[in-house]
Amino acid sequence: MVGRILKLNTSNSLFLFGARGAGKSSLIREQFSTRDDVLWIDLLSDDDEEAFRRQPSRLAELLATGRYRIAVIDEVQKNPKLLDIVHLEIEKKANVQFILSGSSARKLKRGGANLLAGRAFTFHLFPLTHRELGAYFDLHQALEFGTLPKLLEFTDPLDSSRFLKAYVRTYLKEEVVLEQLVRKVEPFQDFLEICAVMNGQIINFAKIAQDIGVDEKTVKTYYDILVDTLIGFYLPSFHRSIRKRQREAPKFYLFDTGVRRALANTLSLKLEAQTYEYGRAFEHLVILEVMRLNSYAEADFKLSYLRTKDDAEIDLIIERPGAPDVLVEIKSYKRLDRSDAKKLNALKSAWDRPAEAMIWSQDPTETVVEGITCLPWQTGLARIL
Repeated sequence: MVGRILKLNTSNSLFLFGARGAGKSSLIREQFSTRDDVLWIDLLSDDDEEAFRRQPSRLAELLATGRYRIAVIDEVQKNPKLLDIVHLEIEKKANVQFILSGSSARKLKRGGANLLAGRAFTFHLFPLTHRELGAYFDLHQALEFGTLPKLLEFTDPLDSSRFLKAYVRTYLKEEVVLEQLVRKVEPFQDFLEICAVMNGQIINFAKIAQDIGVDEKTVKTYYDILVDTLIGFYLPSFHRSIRKRQREAPKFYLFDTGVRRALANTLSLKLEAQTYEYGRAFEHLVILEVMRLNSYAEADFKLSYLRTKDDAEIDLIIERPGAPDVLVEIKSYKRLDRSDAKKLNALKSAWDRPAEAMIWSQDPTETVVEGITCLPWQTGLARIL
């Protein structure tokens, strides 16, 4: 069994957010299934969904029996009205801890989740990290199929591909179509493929809008839907000024390498080392690892990228409170390219405050070249998080 890094609070009420299939329900059951005072409500179950849709007050009635000290509501975004009941129970100082899981913040925002501000902690769960997988971690498999927990059940790559294709279809049906997040499904489907192909690149909203036949505002809404349904996240352009940082076009990364390949319809294509696509997939995976481990550690590091006017680029900038910035170049090669270190050193020399510069790659040897620390990517991650 794979152990998760994230450990849930056992006293205060909490939200646990994560994309479908990230393992939220398994994590909750692992921590609380041995107790007999837990009320389990699964809104993916037709029976539970129907019962609490018709009568949200049923939650208060069940808690009034005094039998329960923990109330788990799985996929709570499917019935935001239950949050009003939760809010009232917390205000009454009822001796109940609420565990509220969800795969979409979008509906909760519309449904009044703000009522719980400050009253419920927020945690996020992601697909498995290389640390959680341990001996089960296979880099090539992670690049091709991602690290959703369900994939551990498959030994045949064809089954992994089938699962990811079904996952994408389920996302479209249950998260987008049934929740009526978009008016027209076809442009959104076209957008998903383009978004996947452009994963990790600077977003050109106007070009995407032209390609799928909608306006720029709609494209921005589409990206926001992916963020709100926890399918991806923005990596902003670096700038000391927050105002200017928000003005620059961000990059966008999907939450899992395998889901990205499914959306791009490239699961049937093998990733070959030393190719452009392999390098992009490797960079994607490493950035996902940083994002996930940063969240689990509650380190509050700010992540961004930099591209200068003359197209020099830093893949990842990690701003750490009270510590030097970390400038990271991510390379998939297994043998150091000295020119990369020279370019990064030039950017570090122009940095306006203390910074460490590193190249993370598959080269197993740790060295210092042109003033740049070059080391295996797992070691680099361990130095930072």
